[in-house]
Parts: sequence; C-alpha cells; structure tokens
Amino acid sequence: MSTTVTGTSGEDRSDYTRAESRSIRRRSLRLLGTLVTPVRGHLILAAVVLVVSTAFRVAGPALIAYGIDTALPAVIERADWLPTAGVVGVYLITAIAGAALIAWYVVVAARLTQAILLDLRKRIFLHTQRLSLEFHESYTSGRIISRQTSDLDTIRELLDGGLNELVSGVLYGGFTLVALLLLDWQSGVILVVMGLPLLMLMRWFYMRSQRVYRESRVVSARVIVTFVETMTGIRAVKAFRREKPGDVQFGDLSMQYRDVNMRSIRLFGTFEPGLMAIASVSLALVVAWGGIRVAEGGIAVGVLIAAVLYVRNFFSPLQEVAFFLNSYQSATAALEKVSGVLEEVPTVPDPREPEDLWTARGHVRFENVRFGYADDRVILPDFSLDLPAGQTVALVGTTGAGKSTLAKLVSRFYDPSSGRVTLDGVDLRRLHPKDLRRAIVMVTQEAYLFSGTVADNIALGKPDATLDEIRAAARAVGADSFIERLPDGYDTDVNKRGGRVSAGQRQLISFARAFLADPAVLILDEATASLDIPSERLIQNALQTLLADRTAIIIAHRLSTVAIADRVLVMEHGRIVEDDAPDALIAGTGRFARLHAAWRESLV
Repeated sequence: MSTTVTGTSGEDRSDYTRAESRSIRRRSLRLLGTLVTPVRGHLILAAVVLVVSTAFRVAGPALIAYGIDTALPAVIERADWLPTAGVVGVYLITAIAGAALIAWYVVVAARLTQAILLDLRKRIFLHTQRLSLEFHESYTSGRIISRQTSDLDTIRELLDGGLNELVSGVLYGGFTLVALLLLDWQSGVILVVMGLPLLMLMRWFYMRSQRVYRESRVVSARVIVTFVETMTGIRAVKAFRREKPGDVQFGDLSMQYRDVNMRSIRLFGTFEPGLMAIASVSLALVVAWGGIRVAEGGIAVGVLIAAVLYVRNFFSPLQEVAFFLNSYQSATAALEKVSGVLEEVPTVPDPREPEDLWTARGHVRFENVRFGYADDRVILPDFSLDLPAGQTVALVGTTGAGKSTLAKLVSRFYDPSSGRVTLDGVDLRRLHPKDLRRAIVMVTQEAYLFSGTVADNIALGKPDATLDEIRAAARAVGADSFIERLPDGYDTDVNKRGGRVSAGQRQLISFARAFLADPAVLILDEATASLDIPSERLIQNALQTLLADRTAIIIAHRLSTVAIADRVLVMEHGRIVEDDAPDALIAGTGRFARLHAAWRESLV
C-alpha cells in the first residue's frame, strides 16, 4: 500500500523548474480560456453590472463632502433645505441602486461559476473515459477522484468568492483612487506614494504563498489517494493486519498537511498586520496634511472628511484581495492538475477516417506484431498468428508469457509498436470504435458490477435488451437459478461493486453480460478463476453451446477449462512454442503434456 504519488506528467510535484512552470501556466490559461469562451456573454454582463454598481458605491464620500461644505451652510445661513434634500435623495438613490446591482451581480456571477464548473466536471469525466487503459493503469483512482472533487471544489471557491473579491476590490480601489484625485489631488498623491510599500508587500505575499499552496495541493492529493486506496483495499488491510502501519502512514501525511497549512496561515498572519500598518500610516498622513490645509483655509472640512473616507475605503477591499490571493494560489495548483489530466492524449486514439465493419465474422490475425509496455520490456518480439473465424483457441503458459497482452491487443486496449492486428482483414486501428466494441468483448477475472439491478448489469453491452433476452442469457450460463433466489430477482440492486453476490456469482453475471452482447470474438482472460468446480463445469457445458459459430480466446491456468478448445497455443517469452489440438498435445511429450500430467496428478 503505497502513499507516494509519482504521476507520469509531473503534475503532482511541487519542485517545478521555471520552464515547466511557464508551460504549466500556459496550459492552465488555455483551459481557462476555453471554459470562459462559451459564457463570455454572461461575463460581459457581469463586468458591466459590477462597474456601474462600483461607481454608485464610490459616489458616497463625495456626496458627503458636498453636503457638509455646501448643503449644510445653506441651511444654517439661508434656511435653504433644498440642497440637503437633493444630497440625501441622490445618496439614497446611489446606495439603493448600488445594492440592487450588487445583488444582480451575485446572481449573474453564480450562474457563470456554475456553468464553468459544469463544463469542467463533464470534461474531466468524458476525457478520462476516453483515455487509454495505459493511463488508468498508471494514474491511481484516488488521484482521479481528487481531480473531480477537491480540486474542483477549490476552483469553485475561487470563482464563487475569491474572483469576485478580486474584481470588486480592484475596481473599488481604482474608482476610489480616481475619485480622491479629482476631489483632492494632494491626498491622492499621498495614497499613490503609500502604494509602493503596499505593492512590495503584495508581491512578497504572492511569491511566498505560490509555493506553499502548490505544495498544499500535492499533500492534499496524497491524503485523498491514501484514504481511497486504503478503503478500497480494506480486505487486504485487515487480512494482513496493516491497520497500524496504515495509521502511521496516514498520520505522517496528515501531519505534513497540517504543517503546510500552518505555513500558509503564518504567511497570512504576516501579511494582514503589514496591510493594516500601511493603511494606518496612509490615513495618518492624509489627516495630518489635510488638517494643516484646513487650518490654513486650503481645503474645506467636508473635503478632508471625504478624503479620509476614501483612503479608508481604498484599503478595506485590499483584505479581500488578500483572500483572493489565498484562494488563487490553491486554485491555480488545482487548475494545473486538472489541465494536466485534460492534456493527456489517448495512446490508443480513435481513427480519423474509421472503416465500418457492419457484420464481423471473427477472423483475427497478428501480422509481425512487436509490443512492449516500455522500450526495455518487450513482451511480443515478433508475433504472428492466424485465428480463423469460429475457432475456440486456448492460451496457456507461465506468468509473463504474453497471454494477457495478446488479449489486450485483440481488444485494442493497446496498439502494437509495429505490425498490425486485424479483424476480418481490417486493421483494428482503422476500425470504427462502435464496430470494434460490438465485435470484440473481453471477460476478465475482475467481474466488476456497477450499482444498479442485476438486469441492468447483464444488459450493459446491450442496453435495449428485453427482460426475456436478459433471462435467456442468464440461463445460458447457468446464472438464472441463483438470480431468481435473490430478494427481488433480476430487479435486485447488486450494491456497490456487487457486494450482495459472491465472487462466483459476479463472474456468472459478467458471463451473461458478455453473451448477451453477442460478439463475434469473445475473450475469456482467467474468467473462470473465481468459480468453484461445480460452477466451472456448468460454465463449460454452457460454453460448448454458446461459443459455437464464434471466435473465442480462452486464457486459463485451469487446464479443465482448456478442454473445450479446438486448438491450444502454448506461449513462452512472447512466442508460440506449441500449437495443436488438446488431445494431440496431451498425447505428445511437450510442455502442455507435462502441464496436463501434473494437473491430473494434483486431482488425485
């Protein structure tokens, strides 16, 4: 049970080089651009609403200054209440209009966020389904779950809160500075000068937090991966008494996650007091210089009060900007990982100009095929084989001989490095995916059942099948009797991963699923390994009928399963060393004869 996340593309590392960081940033921006483009209309509307609402909000201190310096003297000197009524009316209108527009902006921004997240969530799911088996064998399920859950939640927090805080904060600060410069340019200059240490503080916080939050996402992903893998393999954990080591491993990861979060909290704890200090000094300078000018008659008291309000208002949203930086760093790291998954290219791509094969006969050929999972791990060095349509072929051999690799190539889970695999003369790389999946079905030792009814699981390869067809397929493989004994028969919910049925029963359901799909080529990769002897004999009886007029490739260590084959291929080091009918090989003195003799002795 490993807790190390390695990743093939490096998206879970925190030690990026500058070139890698620039490349990843460009990749993330491309993804963001493709997400925003379909909703640019909503984005423009949100921007317009925000700009107008911010303008209304910024007008307040200027109206207060006018009220103190102009409207109030008019009341005192001439008992003229009209300017005061006008100022109060305009102030109320701007306040109400600003509040209403902000409420509208929140709704528009929420719709925008949900539209982007819906698009991104669907993209991740659809893309990971399209990726080749090679990706899923190297990319753990925990990391995929992390991309779809915690990473998307982090991006949602950024779009929901952080981005709104940034945009509104920057706009509000910018409008406030412009208003202050128009009202009292000297106070505006003080604010601009104090903006220099403010920029230095913001840059320091950004640079320091960038690495911390990326590391936080890495550790967070490792915590999720470890938890998911432990819970998924809980039987193995309990069988081998791995609870204590698991506690230690998870405890270490949790401590790392706590430490990196504490570092981020300490960063923010330094940033916020620094921001408050700069704001206090700025306000003190404006009040001091403004007080001197008021005493000398340079400016009116109302202007000074408005200037103080503008300075205070300028700094108040900067804390929101800091919260954005907090969310931004975490969301950027999450977006990098999501974009990394979406940038993965299938190693078994669909053909650009697919060739249709409406009715497959099941003639399979390997023509000078070379294949290896890595350059230094060649499994099939130069492999050729002809499997006539309708023939049942059994593959036997030691572990690592290449039997399952051959089956994966026929199913086109992988493509050969050189040479080709054909079905009825058509290269599998040119065959239309729907024709390929309809013509070739593989049943593995892992009989995976999805949440839903037994009938739904049997009809997986033929969703439009009737209940009578489903029952017929189940009877053909001997599954009907135990299904009928389930609480709700074919409508019984099999629960997560088929938890309500035994391993052998799950395998029988997967057989019924394959036979209902009625493929031209059926591959059984150790598919009877979970069955007891009576169930295996029942399957063998069913196979003799069901495999008629169908090409079948049977990979099995149990030689009893091989007996129904027309032809036996003995493989060793990626080559066929024996090829003949079962009886002929048993009567000989080769490897299969020795294997068969040893198997017979084990039954005594």
